[in-house]
Amino acid sequence: MSKAVNVAMPGATGNLGTKILDALLKSGNFNVTALKRVGSKTTVSAPVKVVEVDYESVEMLTAALEGQDVVICALGMGTDASVHNRLIDAAVAAKVKRFIPSEFGLDSLNHLTRQLPVYENKLKVLNYLEERTLRSEMTYTYVINSVFLDWGLQHNFILDLSQHKPTIFGSGNEAFSTTTMATAAKAVVGILEHYDQTKNRAIYVQDAVVTQNKLLAIAKKYSPGVVWEPVHVDLAEMKAESDAKFEQGTYDMSTLYSFLFVAIFQGGYGGRLERTDNDLLDIKEMTEEDIEEVVKAYLPKN
Repeated sequence: MSKAVNVAMPGATGNLGTKILDALLKSGNFNVTALKRVGSKTTVSAPVKVVEVDYESVEMLTAALEGQDVVICALGMGTDASVHNRLIDAAVAAKVKRFIPSEFGLDSLNHLTRQLPVYENKLKVLNYLEERTLRSEMTYTYVINSVFLDWGLQHNFILDLSQHKPTIFGSGNEAFSTTTMATAAKAVVGILEHYDQTKNRAIYVQDAVVTQNKLLAIAKKYSPGVVWEPVHVDLAEMKAESDAKFEQGTYDMSTLYSFLFVAIFQGGYGGRLERTDNDLLDIKEMTEEDIEEVVKAYLPKN
């Protein structure tokens, strides 16, 4: 039985949040409260308690977190660090035992990745969380799952299948770890079920190690007759261009994404996880057939 029973979830209606919420409820071991921004029109379809909060108010957030054992933050990557840090302050004030930040993604503990400008916001949160847990009884766990396979294909991120002209970064043979959102959600449940073993550290999980060329080969296999025209991009040149833009004050989505692609595909940045906690959390990696099924699901229908 987990030492954490009462769970509060900011971001429970997002892409990942809904998966985590579903996994928590299916386990049958947790009482979940979804936090929702005051005035938000989004709805929580799951049968859980919903509390409206003002993310600008530490006092309101503290009241919402009273009696909670865990906060699982699934707010989107674009949410300012100040919002996350107010949640951390509120969690400490409410005597929450464990805080799982919205870290789900690439290895932000990697020394090279931490230097990329795109991680500035995340590092503000992680550094603040570690500082606050040092001065309180609250603990933390980071979930590092590298790139989402399903989301990454759905949104043409790790391989753009939409127009049959995918961008290939480097040679296309650069191996990287990938995970489905459902597996990341399973990891969260596993963290709470292995409460002591996951305290104050990062948990690494993956479904598979793939390459862009491997994903493209699967796409070709299941789209006979389609002509694919991949476009290759040099990673070093892309990073140099993005660095120059950033120094000039240009920080648009194209620049931001370029830094993320460097973290995924460039060697040394931890896109391929060196170790995992799959065994601890009872996560089994995908078979080749499993990977193919995911790619097939996001192939263009026409």
